[in-house]
Amino acid sequence: MTRVKVTVVKKFSSEDVFGENHGITYNGEPIPTCGLEEGEEFIVEDHRFRPEGFCGRAWHDLYTTLMIYYYGGDMEYPQSGVTYQPCGDGLKPVVFKIERMQE
Repeated sequence: MTRVKVTVVKKFSSEDVFGENHGITYNGEPIPTCGLEEGEEFIVEDHRFRPEGFCGRAWHDLYTTLMIYYYGGDMEYPQSGVTYQPCGDGLKPVVFKIERMQE
């Protein structure tokens, strides 16, 4: 079975996206950044199960790319077996590196 490594490359705050004093809040409070940490790695052994501690929103956003690797496809950019993809949360996006691992 194909294994895939997902690494948190960069996470952004709402200030990074909109600038300071943008007026967007979460229940009147500042919007928290994503709970994942830059450099954090997750090994996906079985595409049917989200790794423990991995964000559900990000898992949903990355799933199509994961499936391409699992079923023998390739993104081929920036190199074979490696691609970068963001989480779609526009208030606190995260960029991930996705790598197909050698079996």
